[in-house]
Amino acid sequence: MERQVPDGDPLFTHTAEGPDDMPAHIRSVLTQSDINLPISNGHCALGTWQGVYLWEHRYAPHQRNVILTLTGSRSPS
Repeated sequence: MERQVPDGDPLFTHTAEGPDDMPAHIRSVLTQSDINLPISNGHCALGTWQGVYLWEHRYAPHQRNVILTLTGSRSPS
């Protein structure tokens, strides 16, 4: 990702937050910023080789919020 969208490249100039800000915006478009996860019987139903990863595209630490939205129905008891 560093090679595709390098920090400090004048092509990706953003003056508000530093040299890694605009490249981080572009990288977040090239990767995903949301995910749908299947839940079955109260557990995440990913396959054997599947996982969930968080990738921070900036070098400076930032506080992030995670928003969880549940959609679906409960099985009858």
